[in-house]
Order: sequence, then structure tokens, then C-alpha cells
Amino acid sequence: MSGNRYERIGKEIVNVIGEGNIESYVHCATRLRFSIKDREKIDDEAIEKIDEVKGVFFNAGQYQVILGTGTVNKVYSALRGGQPDQEDEQPKEEAPSNRKDKGLRKAVRTLADIFIPIIPIIGATGLFLGLKGVLFSDALLGLMGMSINDIPSYLQTLISVLTDTAFAFLPALICWSAFRNFGGMPIIGFVLGLMLVSPALPNAYAVADINSGVEPIIAFGFIPIVGYQGSVLTALVVGILGAKLEKKLRAVMPNALDLIFTPFFVLLCMMITGLLILGPLLHFVETGLITVVTQLIHAPLGIGGLLIGFIYPLAVITGMHHLFIMIETTLLSNTGFNPLITLCAMYGFANAGTCLAITIKAKKSTIKVMGASATATQLLGVSEPALFGVVMRYSMKPLYVMIACSAVGGAILSLLNIQANSYGLAVVLSPLMYIYEWNQLVAYILVSILIFASALIITYLFAVPKEVMVEDQDQKLSKVS
Repeated sequence: MSGNRYERIGKEIVNVIGEGNIESYVHCATRLRFSIKDREKIDDEAIEKIDEVKGVFFNAGQYQVILGTGTVNKVYSALRGGQPDQEDEQPKEEAPSNRKDKGLRKAVRTLADIFIPIIPIIGATGLFLGLKGVLFSDALLGLMGMSINDIPSYLQTLISVLTDTAFAFLPALICWSAFRNFGGMPIIGFVLGLMLVSPALPNAYAVADINSGVEPIIAFGFIPIVGYQGSVLTALVVGILGAKLEKKLRAVMPNALDLIFTPFFVLLCMMITGLLILGPLLHFVETGLITVVTQLIHAPLGIGGLLIGFIYPLAVITGMHHLFIMIETTLLSNTGFNPLITLCAMYGFANAGTCLAITIKAKKSTIKVMGASATATQLLGVSEPALFGVVMRYSMKPLYVMIACSAVGGAILSLLNIQANSYGLAVVLSPLMYIYEWNQLVAYILVSILIFASALIITYLFAVPKEVMVEDQDQKLSKVS
């Protein structure tokens, strides 16, 4: 697909919405998000007929056009004349579309903007970890008459570089993304994040290991100083505050001094603040968060999994699901596993099964065509076309079935103690997050198939909306003729 085609798609979308009707636009992992003046002026059907558009919906003051992963980046870039995101003259926090959000919704969107660019790296690292678990497993090595000691040390080192780097320098990635999102200079954020995990500091993981003999450095007789490897919350807060400080300094710094002295004061102030004040305080908050989430996930009788599986579809509907990304990142960086995404993943299988059931039984030709496309799209990880275009379009019954199946799937997986070692992979690709252990992989696949089939059968028998059982006028006319 040529660049000219992406440019054409973007122009067609803008033409239908109306260039004068658009206040601003941004994008997330799968959607173009337009802040518009008049919702009534937009023809949804005309948008949906544009090449590569998988659906549309209006939520939280934004008109959202679903294009899917990869495609949305190319269309957005084409609309901006090929300029990368970080060169936006207007920082995202000041965009009119974002100013309309308040309170929790604004906080969730901010977290999404910061963490979404990091997802591909963590997802790729998770695949490396899974492959490492398979290749270095005692069972596979035993079949070849080998043990871990037979693997050359240089090969083990190279593989460790692939599997450990992203998590070792995770604070640097988060600070970089926070500065980029809040209008700061991303390279300053990246260096600031590296300072949080400087080799000069005692390694946080080593300090946590009582057998390592590594102790924190004590400042002023009572402040422990350690590296913040895996500390998501510290990096997030330091990054946001650092970007805001940079903008304030640039507003007052003389032009002749700005190039050197603005980064100088930002790095100095935020290094001291991060290591001596915020880090020690936020460490306790982060530890408490991990404890609460872990206890919920492992609550007796699968109650925690049931609750999470129930809540996650509702979070997707309201746009609050991005809040889960920060928690997942925290779990991964501190424990090496991500049981939260395992429980949330059942939503995708339940949604796909519900959408497919409606598609199969529907007599309305438009739903059959849209449903088939939406089901395939959901299986590849983009849920909005199925959720908003089919499942919720005519009746609440399919939604109830989907949420119930998602909740039951979460409960079963919680009881079986299934947990991923990554995130960013959805539905048909999600089993790749469990290849590190065969028992985990097989159990996850079986439960996923069960939830998909249950949602499909229950919806087909009891929850297909009456509206989709009525033939289109064009179909009736063609039969008469």
C-alpha cells in the first residue's frame, strides 16, 4: 500500500467530517480521534465506506475512526505531511480535545498517551522471554541430551541482552514518553530516566534480595538511595514533573542561556527530587498497589478473576481500559509476570464469539458484512468494530452475554493460576505470551476456546437482536425481481 493511498484515506475522512468541523486530532494505538464542533454534520456510513476504516463511534467528546494498528500511524502521518508525532508544535496536553476531559478520564487518557508507545517494546521483550523459556527448558534440552551448562556462556549473555534490556531501562522509556507527551524535550526525559537506574546506584533488585549483601546508600542518616529498576510510578511522576519544569524554565530563560542551562536545571532538580524525595515515597505506594492487585487476582474461588473479567469490558466501553496498562507494566517489571492481562484477555474471545453469532444468524446483509469484518478484526486484537458496530448496536442482550462470558473466563484462569509474561498481544496472538511453559499455554488455549464457543452458542440461541433478523429493503426488492 503506497503512501499516496494513506494520504487519500486521510483526506477522505477529513472531507466527510468537514475540515471546518475539526478542532484538533490525535491518534492512539488503533484510532484517529477527532475533536469536532458538530457531531450531527458527520455521515457515519460515508466514513465506514472509506478504505481501511473498520468502524466509527463517538465517545468522551471525540469522534473516533477505527483504522487498526499500523494503519492508523500511517494515515495520521500522511495527514500531517509525514512529520513524526514528537514534532507536534502543540503538545498533546494542551490540545482542545484533551482539555474537554476532566478528572479520572483525563488522567486515564494521559496514562494511555504515555504507555501506548512503550507497548511494542514490552511485547517484543515478552516474546523473547517466552522463547528463552522454551529453548532453555529442561524438557527440551533433555530431549537433545543437553543441560543448561552445555549452552555457551556468550549465547546466554546475548539472549539476556534481548530479554533484560527493556526492563532494566524501563524508567528511561517512561520518562522519555512522559516528556514527549507533555511537550518537553524527549532526550532530556530519556537521560533523566537513565539517572534513575544509574549503575552508580545500588541495584533495586539486588537490594531486595536479602542474600545479595547489597545495601542501600543512606543519605542524611535516614533516606535510602537505590536505583529504581522496574519502578513505573517513580519514573512516571518524575517524567511528568520534569517536563512541566522544563516548559516553565524555557518561558523565563534568556535565549542565549536556554540551550545549556534549561537541561542543566531540569536534570539537577529532578535527579535530587526523584532520588531523595519522590522515589522513597512512591516506592511504598507502588509496593502497596502490587500487593492489592495481586491479592485481588488470587482471591479465593476465583472471585478476583470474575470481578476483573466483568469490569474490563465496561472499562473498554468507557475508555478507562488504558488505566490497566500502568498496572500491567508495574506487575511485569516487579514480578516478571502479568496475570492481569490474562484475566482481561477473555473479553476479546467473548466479544469475538458474540459478534460471530450475530453475524451468522443475522438476515440483514449490512450486519453480515460488517460482522464478518468486525469478528476478524477482533480476533486480531481490535475490539471496537465488534463492540460498538455489532454487539452493542441494537440491543443490550448480546452485551450481557459477552460480559458474563468474560467474567467466567477470568474466574477459571484465576483458579488455574495462569499468568502471561508480557502484554500487547491480543486474542489469536495472545497464546504467545504463555509459550514459556507448556501447562500455562495449553490451559490458556483451552479456556479461550471454551469462552469463545460459549459466547457464540449462548448469543446464537438467546441473544441475537430482533432488528438484525429483518432483511434490508434492497434484499427484499432483489428477491421480488
